[in-house]
Amino acid sequence: MKARSDSLSDNTLPEALQFRAPAPLVDIGANLTHASFFEDLDAVLHRARDANVSQLIVTGTDLEHARQAVTLSQQYVGLHATAGVHPHDASRWNAELERAFHTLYREANIVAVGECGLDFNRNFSSRSDQERAFEAQLGLAAQTGLPLFIHERDAGSRMREMLTSWRDEISQAVIHCFTGSRETLYNYLDLDLHIGLTGWICDERRGHHLRELVKAIPADRLMVETDCPYLLPRNLPAKMKGRRHEPALLPWIVREIAHWRGESEQRLAQSTTATAQAFFRLTDTPEE
Repeated sequence: MKARSDSLSDNTLPEALQFRAPAPLVDIGANLTHASFFEDLDAVLHRARDANVSQLIVTGTDLEHARQAVTLSQQYVGLHATAGVHPHDASRWNAELERAFHTLYREANIVAVGECGLDFNRNFSSRSDQERAFEAQLGLAAQTGLPLFIHERDAGSRMREMLTSWRDEISQAVIHCFTGSRETLYNYLDLDLHIGLTGWICDERRGHHLRELVKAIPADRLMVETDCPYLLPRNLPAKMKGRRHEPALLPWIVREIAHWRGESEQRLAQSTTATAQAFFRLTDTPEE
């Protein structure tokens, strides 16, 4: 990854956290428009490159952040953007917003509709508002032919119902940051969906059940992500200053997933990158 600015690499990570993947990686979920990256984004991206994280999908969770994600994708080689409305903000969905997103999807660097979906855990927006906004974004995905980048928490049954009714109309869909049950996983795989895994699997309190499930995910459906600055892996070999997650730590997540799948890190890196490139239709070639 090469920044269009001339900033020099600034590796402030502890030596124990300076990982390098054995093959180029794609981080399919990086919230780089978060305020915590405002001051040192060039350095963050240089560290990602040093870790062999060569391509990143910058998540757009509302109109403002989607536009920011597009801007970043225009400024930095190897960055691409998604654009959608997160279920937490679903109550804001209206016809004007829908028109604005429809226009935004003309941008070449947008590779998916989302982050959108259902969150019946926190319910920051009502369930009816969430379903209304998600239904509209399913329609936008069908119209544009873009894949879907989906958020789901405690809503697996309703998510399956809604996706089933649209499955023939949409191209591809990934359940980002999957944390659900075996039944939910199999339901998604039955719908020919992709699965994104994060550092949740590194959390012995909440993610231990995923360790038994990862072998069930076909290689051509599995992708990896940090969801940074959130979901910092709990089992890192050194403390992270400020506890902000970043793309340079993705190789650690790949290592953990590979361990529980019983395969090499290189094989997992290669397969998840090939899957992500095909899913998001990435044309820029990652560099070793």
